[in-house]
Amino acid sequence: MKLSVIIVNYNVTELLRNCLISVEKYLSHIHCEIIVADNHSSDQSWKSLIAEFPSVKFFALDGNLGFAKANNFAVKKASGEYILLLNPDTEIESNDFKELLDFAGSKDNFGCLGVRMHDAKGNFLPESKRAVPDMFNSFEKLFTAFKKNNSKSYYRNDIGEFEISEVEVITGAFFLCRKEVYEKVGGLDESYFMYGEDVDLCYTFLQNGFKNYYYGKISILHHKGESTIKDKIYLDRFYGAMQIFIDKYYKIQKPVQYSFLKAGLKLRHKIEQIKLK
Repeated sequence: MKLSVIIVNYNVTELLRNCLISVEKYLSHIHCEIIVADNHSSDQSWKSLIAEFPSVKFFALDGNLGFAKANNFAVKKASGEYILLLNPDTEIESNDFKELLDFAGSKDNFGCLGVRMHDAKGNFLPESKRAVPDMFNSFEKLFTAFKKNNSKSYYRNDIGEFEISEVEVITGAFFLCRKEVYEKVGGLDESYFMYGEDVDLCYTFLQNGFKNYYYGKISILHHKGESTIKDKIYLDRFYGAMQIFIDKYYKIQKPVQYSFLKAGLKLRHKIEQIKLK
């Protein structure tokens, strides 16, 4: 088995259906399996997909375990040399996937790979390629709207959206890596319920001597935000995830940056909470 495509579903049956259609259409030439782990959706309509996609392996989890735990569960069921963590609100758009696997296989110390993402209107999604959060790029991300072209910002504007390049962080919406390497570094950190675990895993790869890549020649559609309700729970999980990251990596090693980032996250979280009222 060359590839295991892993999709964690939670209450997005129609998006999941479109995702599965695209995977089966464009990855038919690759020896792969598709694994769907349902994270205890309250909407049980996803079960109708079992008959519609008989080749897909569906698993119903006993509770909403969160993104990291659900993916780690599914990876244990996977048989592929490579695994692709894929969001259910994405759609594959080309049959060039073998190109990605050949690229990954050609690289020493390959960690992970992400591709160019765009939304339903065709707009490029800058989170396709990112830097590890630090004091400066985090300030830019949290408190400024400007984007400096050709600058190494949080969204790595120094790398063109159609380029191929080493990069620190890619997104968990499309996350290709070797199963052996994923398991070697411990997989996604289950301290994160949702958000931040992709940044953490990318950083873990880097710390273990692996290299991460952005492959801008191939694009996917990401229905950004359509599967997420932006409410207080979302804000708490998002900013809580960022707090977990800086507690883990900066509190002891980089105390000055830690103090700055902690204060910045707290302030930005408060601002976003006020906007909800």
